[in-house]
Amino acid sequence: MSIKVLVVDDSALIREVLSRVLVKDGDIVVVGTAEDPIEAREKIKRLSPDVVTLDIEMPNMNGLAFLEKLMRLHPLPVVMVSTLTTKGASETVLALELGAVDFVAKPSADLTGGIDAFGINLREKIRNAAASDVRGRAMRAEPPRVAVRTAAAPAGALIAIGASTGGVEAIRAVLTEMPVDCPPIVIAQHMPPGFTGRFAARLNELTELTVVEAADRMPLMPGHAYVAPGDYHLRVERSSGQLKCRVTQDELTSGHRPSVDVLFASVANQVKAMAVGAILTGMGRDGARGLKMMRDAGAYTVGQSPSSALVYGMPRVAFEEGAVVEQAPVEAIAGKLAAALMRLRSAA
Repeated sequence: MSIKVLVVDDSALIREVLSRVLVKDGDIVVVGTAEDPIEAREKIKRLSPDVVTLDIEMPNMNGLAFLEKLMRLHPLPVVMVSTLTTKGASETVLALELGAVDFVAKPSADLTGGIDAFGINLREKIRNAAASDVRGRAMRAEPPRVAVRTAAAPAGALIAIGASTGGVEAIRAVLTEMPVDCPPIVIAQHMPPGFTGRFAARLNELTELTVVEAADRMPLMPGHAYVAPGDYHLRVERSSGQLKCRVTQDELTSGHRPSVDVLFASVANQVKAMAVGAILTGMGRDGARGLKMMRDAGAYTVGQSPSSALVYGMPRVAFEEGAVVEQAPVEAIAGKLAAALMRLRSAA
């Protein structure tokens, strides 16, 4: 069955380009377009799209304000079409917090170069969005918070987290529960260049931890989290007895750069049983192989549960392949990781 899409953008040219690239494979149909949120609201009611693409800068109502209203009153999958600017990156991260499933960087005004690649990427994001559980997430009651009082661990311990579609919100949920006495945290989130720096900065604003975009040879410090830069792999290496970031741009792994598999495999090799790992929401299988390596090396591993994952793809494959010690809803994952770190401390 075709995926019905409503395209919302104030530029007639962008509406035409998006409409043209979306229908290329035949499994997506554009049921309508709208030039502002007022028109979009009426067409959502009339056309019942499966997915909406949404611009941020629009007349009559800002895209973020419209998204917030939509998620509260009529939740459905939204893919943001964002400008690749500092302001655009900040607003995109906020859109993901408000409930957008994913985003793509808007093609340049002259549309030269890369329009085919843009179309392939957009269609993949639309398919992932159509398979996501946006309505289920909106209907879930907020569980009572159980404070994680400590995540202290022996020197040399490490937390590794991987995610894709829906991961911005899931990672935020885990990191905001993490106390500052936790060991270093390394994160691979599928995200293009230009956005990971702003994502790290936003996490730094929202959590008690110090969150930065990882740089090559950066030492890993307790109470700090390191986000893999877009289009670069993040690995962990041991140098002069200290754990450090390695940031490289070698070939794609599991179809991604950064790849969760690459990060987890390095953690398995360098940190072994002193590591704990979590695989969160996302489409595909990236991370399952690396997490299995971590578990085989003695690390505690947890996967986001089906009921709480926006897209139960990566956690499902990891669970099916025996990479996950246990599954848990996202709000319980920080506590699970902290408990595993406490066991390491007791055994030390």
